[in-house]
Amino acid sequence: MSRIRFVSESGVLLNESEAMAGDNLLDIARLADVPLHWRCGQGTCGTCKVRITGMAAPQRLGGKERNVLLRAGAIGAELAASKEWNEPEPWRLACHLEVTEEDWIVCCPDY
Repeated sequence: MSRIRFVSESGVLLNESEAMAGDNLLDIARLADVPLHWRCGQGTCGTCKVRITGMAAPQRLGGKERNVLLRAGAIGAELAASKEWNEPEPWRLACHLEVTEEDWIVCCPDY
């Protein structure tokens, strides 16, 4: 089991949940009533972007996720072109993320 702590950009704890490896992060947030905006749940709108602390490096993102993060202004073109990321707190799409064995702190944007 992993411990997932959802916090706002201003540092307020929104929820703390346990998750199994393989669980989808957006599903965990929705079940926990975390105020994380999302529209499509398919990784095309970019509204479920979050910053993750505790994620093992390197991260390997698919092209679709990189393009959506670029379009949403979360990352620059250089990072979007990279196949592997070694970011300590990467922007990711919650709908694309499967929980791992690590504990994560998920920073949700303040809207």
